[in-house]
Amino acid sequence: PYGACLLGSINLARLVNDPFEKTATLDEDGLGELVKTAVRMMDNVIDTSRFPLEAQAQEAHAKRRIGLGVTGLADALLMVGLRYGSDGAAEQTENWMKQIARAAYLASVDLAREKGAFPLFDAEKYLASGAMQNMDRDVRDAIRKYGIRNALLTSVAPTGTISLYAGNVSSGIEPVFAYAYTRKVLQNDGSRSEEEVVDYAVQMWREKFGDRELPDHFVDAQTLAPLDHVKMQAAAQKWIDSSISKTINCPVDISFEDFQDVYMQAWDSGCKGCTTYRPNDITGSVLSVSEASEHVPETQTGADVVYLSEPLDRPQELEGSTYKLKWPESEHAIYITVNDLLINGHRRPFEVFINSKNMEHFAWTVGLTRMISAVFRRGGDVSFVVEELKAVFDPRGGAWMQGKYIPSILAAIGGVIERHMVHTGFIEGEGLGLKSDPQAQVVNLDTPRGAACPKCGEYGLRMIEGCMTCGSCGHSKCG
Repeated sequence: PYGACLLGSINLARLVNDPFEKTATLDEDGLGELVKTAVRMMDNVIDTSRFPLEAQAQEAHAKRRIGLGVTGLADALLMVGLRYGSDGAAEQTENWMKQIARAAYLASVDLAREKGAFPLFDAEKYLASGAMQNMDRDVRDAIRKYGIRNALLTSVAPTGTISLYAGNVSSGIEPVFAYAYTRKVLQNDGSRSEEEVVDYAVQMWREKFGDRELPDHFVDAQTLAPLDHVKMQAAAQKWIDSSISKTINCPVDISFEDFQDVYMQAWDSGCKGCTTYRPNDITGSVLSVSEASEHVPETQTGADVVYLSEPLDRPQELEGSTYKLKWPESEHAIYITVNDLLINGHRRPFEVFINSKNMEHFAWTVGLTRMISAVFRRGGDVSFVVEELKAVFDPRGGAWMQGKYIPSILAAIGGVIERHMVHTGFIEGEGLGLKSDPQAQVVNLDTPRGAACPKCGEYGLRMIEGCMTCGSCGHSKCG
């Protein structure tokens, strides 16, 4: 009852040589050395840890349990050309996990020769355990002769957070959940910025092959059959002597028979446990659990673009929004206000103001806003304004903002105005030009979706590695 959770993970994706090539292989020699170092390091942590309770310290020192596992498995399989869930991937996974287990046990034997076996070690009882029955004879002979430093050595823990730190590799032994998604990042001033998060293997593919289409073996958790999940768990856990974290994602419409087959195959495969996750109307809906509406909104046709021979007069009141833009090379933020005019029930941009404490750009920002506002007041398709601004390159160089390279401060301003146009419905999306006049639609609030995140409020909680995790801010109930 007083066991301590001492966990570590090896990033398999970083050990692949020549990724995506026919010669792609995992550096097995490097893996062995890394395991040896990790076991020694984790064993040292037991001695240096300060446990809250004396009973915890006694338990930790009596058995000296550690849990060395992996992360980035799915990415590593992608890099060597194997489809997660295939027979080849399962065979390769079992091979890698055996190498890790074998190296870990031999490293612990070496530590036992150097420092002594764990205090409760009994050779006959230890070698009679299930994990030892599958281990190679030379490893068992070494344990019988010299003892072993750690009672348990291997485990696969939830690795969502450390996988992000490792370059957003696939988590643990899980498949890639999404190859690219938007994550909300908390800034120092309390605001949140949206940044694109790309899977490590996909990023490597882009760096090597540009925009070439991803191969067919790039699969994710949503497209895998549940039995493929079971197959991979069974392959990995054969060489795990303690716990393993794995979620088997099931489709919402899975039949009872298919759901039953998941557990039966897990049993037949020798899995120690089985965690399934199936979204449903009860846990997925937010406002109601009633039947979903069958009404399909009719497609609305857009009105003609109105071109004005004379600029519009400014009314006394306008509706608009102010956006904060922090250019990395400027000490002070820039505040961009875009006001809209309501015509026939639809908003269109009417004027722009730019303010900042930085007086360096005062003259040209005033001139720029007056020119943009003059164009806006003439009517028509004014979306070209943001395209022209975004095309301006600063010869001194641009800056990286929210994971994207912005060629100039003018381009950044253009991007802000464009996002405002998208938000108000004036254009379809970034770079897509004028949008058909929008019509308000009643959305179906009964459509199943994720539960609300307690941290950011977004409805994006989903089950990853047995933990409810938010895809927007990264919050996880497991820490």
